[in-house]
Parts: sequence; C-alpha cells; structure tokens
Amino acid sequence: MFWIIAVVIVVIVALTLLVFRMEDLSHFDKEEYSVREASPSAENQNVLERLKEMRRAGAGLRGKARLLAMRKHMDSLSDGLDLQSEFRQCSTPKGEWVIAPGADTRRRILYIHGGAWAVGSPRSHRSITDRLSHIANAAVFSLDYRLMPEHRFMDGVRDCRKAYTWLLENGPEGESKSEFILIAGDSAGGSHTLGLLAWIRDNGLRQADGAVAFSPSTDLTLSAPSNRNNISTDPMLGPMFGGLSKVPRPVIWWATLATFRISPTSPIASPLLGNLANLPPTLIQASDSEMLLDNARRYTAKAKAAGSLVELHTWPGMVHVWQIFTPMLPEAEEAFADIEVFIRDIESRKSRPIAAAQT
Repeated sequence: MFWIIAVVIVVIVALTLLVFRMEDLSHFDKEEYSVREASPSAENQNVLERLKEMRRAGAGLRGKARLLAMRKHMDSLSDGLDLQSEFRQCSTPKGEWVIAPGADTRRRILYIHGGAWAVGSPRSHRSITDRLSHIANAAVFSLDYRLMPEHRFMDGVRDCRKAYTWLLENGPEGESKSEFILIAGDSAGGSHTLGLLAWIRDNGLRQADGAVAFSPSTDLTLSAPSNRNNISTDPMLGPMFGGLSKVPRPVIWWATLATFRISPTSPIASPLLGNLANLPPTLIQASDSEMLLDNARRYTAKAKAAGSLVELHTWPGMVHVWQIFTPMLPEAEEAFADIEVFIRDIESRKSRPIAAAQT
C-alpha cells in the first residue's frame, strides 16, 4: 500500500511540474521602488467603513445568493454621486459610453472593470469612467464583458479583444476612426488590460497609445511575496482571499485550472508570465499595503527589462483600487491627476517625431 501511495504522489508532483511550468521571477523582487511620502487622509476611514458594508452585504449567504448580493452592492457604489457625464448604453459590444461634456469622441478609452472576473459592471465603476472621460477629454467605452461562473474566463477575454477592435473604428456616433486610444482597467480588469496589450501586439493590430492599470492581478499563480505578506494590511482582499495562504500553491493551481479552464501559468490569465517587450507606455498604480503589490512590481520590473515603457506609482496605506472612491478620497484625486500627467506625456512623445520632421 505504501509504495502505491508513493507512486501516486510522485506522479502528481511530476504532472504538476509539467503542466505548470514557469520561470522564477523572484529576482525582480529586489528592484527598488518608491512610495509617496504621505499618510492616509482622514477620509480613508470612511472608505474602510464602506468596505465593511460590502462584507456585510454577503454575510450569511452562500453560493449564487452571495454572488448576486455582492454584485448588487458593488453596482450601488456609484449611487448618489454627482456625475456630469452622459451615460449611453450600447448593445454590440455590450457596455456603455461615458462622455464628459465637450469630450472629443475621436479620443477613446476602453475601460475593463474589476471584480475577480465574477462581479462588477460598467455601473459599479462609473466614478472611475466619469473621471477618466473628463481628464482625458475622451469618450470612455466601459465594457460589460461576460463574467464567471455563468461564462468561461475566455469569454470575457474574447469580449475585451472584440471591443478593442471595434473601438478602433467606431465611436459613440457610429463608424469613425479613433485618433487616440487608451486601455484602462482595475484589478481583474487591469490584468485583462495588460493581457490585451500583448494580444494586440502579437496580432499586428494598431496598438493602443497607452494603458493604465489600477492594482492589476498580473499573476494567478499567487507566487509573489505580498500575496501572503500583505494579507493583514489589505482590508479588501485580505478577508476574501487571505485564507488561500493556508492552501499549498499547487492545489490552488489545479483548482484555478478547473475553475477558469485555463492554466494559471498561461500569459492570457497571467500577463506577467508572457513576453513583455514592445508594449505601449503603461502606468500602473498600486498601494504598498495591498496583496497585489508585488504582482505590479514584478510586471513593471520585467517589462522594463524587456525595453517597454512601464511605470509603477505607489501610494501608502490605500485600499485595493482606492481610485473608485473619487471624489470622496483625496488620494483618488491624486491618482487621477497622476494619470492626466501620464496622458500628456504620451501625447508629447507622439508629437515629437512630427515636430522634428517639420524642423
């Protein structure tokens, strides 16, 4: 009996190593990164109270009932906000246009919302998309991609790809080419954003002018140190996913493969594990206290080593995707001011070859 068990264990280990082959990225953890010198504002306490409300929304519920309660609560995040943009529904692709007064609709942003690929919607993230439309003077298309578990992970990926291709040639008023296009997303949507950049490059499409990712997951293997070290300091993800730290990572990988129907080592699911060369200028924002900090750090370091223009800007003590709490949270306003500078830098780089040719 003992030898049978030993053989089974050896087979399982060998199969795990074969199926989930990946490079060791721990050397990127040595890269230096700066954190803004500031303490969380007083308004951050209000954000923490909002997170408690979110947890209470699903308390005592299980399965589908809990999922629906979480989706309903998340959609309510934008309720009561004084949003000046026009919100215009679109059926194909499914989503909504967010257009600030006077925005140039030839300038476009594809926004991919977060929510662990299972919750969230264009409505839940209106505070972000409204703000992006204002600061970028652009029409934002907030994609309502298909969510798990009703759909497969790859269904959402395909929705992102189709939406981007469509957005190149279509605006709020119908068919027209985009003059400037940005891709942005948060958390799970931030990971979709980074994966989409690589897909655009590999398929020879017109690349986005730039990208913004708020606290992207980047790596479903959960191998970065902060995935475990920052559990106690992450008031949003810690209570929801902290328990995974007690589960052996190979077990998590097999469970992810079964749930997502794609390997966590695939660059589609984990953009960090793919080729990060020849990508457009990308800004990543993260908190130094969140579980996904090192996912962002590793992605930035690897992309820079590959020659891509990727920046990581880090805030101290913020919750995961604190940008969604604009305008209540001053640090959220700081983040959008940071994005505005990033967009101006992109446009400045684009205009330099033209200026040089004219001289």
